[in-house]
Amino acid sequence: MFQRFALAFSLSLAASTALAAEGPLQIFVSKADQSLTVYDGDKVVATSKVSTGKPGHTTPSGIFSILEKRKYHESNLYSNAPMPFMQRLTWSGIALHEGKVPNHPASHGCVRLPNGFAKTLFQMTERGAHVIITDDPVVPKPVVHANLFTPRLPVDDGGLLSDVELRPGRVEAGLKPVEVAMNSVTPRSGAETKLTIEEPPPLRILITRRTQRDVAMDVQRLLNQLGFDSGVPDGLLGSRTIAAIKAFKDKNAIEKDPEILSKPFLVALYEQAGEDHPPMGQLMIRQKFQPLFSAPIDLKEPEKALGTHFLEATDVDRFKRKAVWRGVTLDDHLPASTQKRLGITIPADDPALFTAEAALSRIVMPDELRARIETMLSEGSSITISDTGLGSETGNGTDFITVTRARPKA
Repeated sequence: MFQRFALAFSLSLAASTALAAEGPLQIFVSKADQSLTVYDGDKVVATSKVSTGKPGHTTPSGIFSILEKRKYHESNLYSNAPMPFMQRLTWSGIALHEGKVPNHPASHGCVRLPNGFAKTLFQMTERGAHVIITDDPVVPKPVVHANLFTPRLPVDDGGLLSDVELRPGRVEAGLKPVEVAMNSVTPRSGAETKLTIEEPPPLRILITRRTQRDVAMDVQRLLNQLGFDSGVPDGLLGSRTIAAIKAFKDKNAIEKDPEILSKPFLVALYEQAGEDHPPMGQLMIRQKFQPLFSAPIDLKEPEKALGTHFLEATDVDRFKRKAVWRGVTLDDHLPASTQKRLGITIPADDPALFTAEAALSRIVMPDELRARIETMLSEGSSITISDTGLGSETGNGTDFITVTRARPKA
């Protein structure tokens, strides 16, 4: 996914180091240490001091990726200030770029890099490389769990397993098939068959809780199946959908409730539609900065927070069905109002208990959905697990951007 090359340089003033890089790169920025570390798997290939946002212009923490690269760029927000070797992290104005690095936070929110190192890092990365910004430093570690995806070959006809019901990434878009190209070479007599696969671009996978719109789209779909006309499933509670909900409640003698999508209503609707119970989670996939599809999944113990975790696949071998996953857990404090809205009564306050492995153990998804994703899995594919969904920074031309919140200081 990312460029492979060797680096050898010495920047004593910048206190920077760089070595050889061989696989997908991950960039970690620590605001507490004012430092940047580039990982190739579990190997450190570059380090540098940085300068993040000063008080009043704090650099956001969270999970980002490089959206755009420009050797020379001028700020749209701060009097056309020069931003050489700019690598954009958000469309709202956060980026990595060359600038003054005075050993303390001094920027307007961007991550400033020393002269020389900014150019080196610019040459190392490609669009899509992940950048993780935290207060205290974190280190990616191997994560092994049965619920992690393992790559598999496509089905024999070159298509994908498609029994699972999927939803387009955009409501107005139709679901287009996604295929992994396979080329087989017909052997001569006595020769071995060679099979080559054109790997698809890396997947960006988000596992989170369902939003009201996700639930509303399901409600519309199920009402239509049961003969209550709720219109085209778009997740919007318009007059037509509300009328269908009221008709269903009246027919099934469901007590009046100020909440239109009340729990008794949802339980009755899913039971009548033969779908057991409302799913609590949602899996979404993006590829090349565009929504691909989403599908409902279930979450065990939904009253517990999932926490915020990031994992990336390396050493992907489709033929041996192996991949190495490495990940980090990020500190992400949810305000009481957010916990109440999400139905969380047990926050992810203890990092020893709310690990990535613990979150993975609570995820339940259909086998058909897992199979479909695994035929598309490639080097550099990533998983973000978060309680809070897409977030305001995720939009057109982005991967899933997760902004985390530090715990208030006593």
